[in-house]
Amino acid sequence: MPGCSWIEVDNTVYEFFMGDRSHPQSERIYSMINALNLRMKLAGYIPDTTVVSQSIDEEEKEDALSMHGEKLAVAFGLISTKAGATIRVVKNLRVCNDCHEAMKFISKIVEREIVLRDRSRFHHFSEGKCSCKDYW
Repeated sequence: MPGCSWIEVDNTVYEFFMGDRSHPQSERIYSMINALNLRMKLAGYIPDTTVVSQSIDEEEKEDALSMHGEKLAVAFGLISTKAGATIRVVKNLRVCNDCHEAMKFISKIVEREIVLRDRSRFHHFSEGKCSCKDYW
């Protein structure tokens, strides 16, 4: 089963799959992803490419990680909601190590709370920390 993430904005539920470009605002979403990646790296984020099983080079692995559905959903939430609004995302699978770490960085650099419900639990990211205390 492919990973899928959902976010509700203005009473409409939006669905995102890895690498999804079907959304009408995909250019803005990917622009936000690129901006987030840059800001996260400046803040000390190092992508965990060990979660990518494909035999590709490190840069391609980092690109693949940046296209995970939950990151796309969060990016869409950031461009579609008011500053300071909590972003709520649901994922059908367990969040990977890299996305979990990225959400901590994103919550800190954009000064927003992110609630991510995965298959196992709720993760409440705020100020660079997760409510699960990195145990999930």
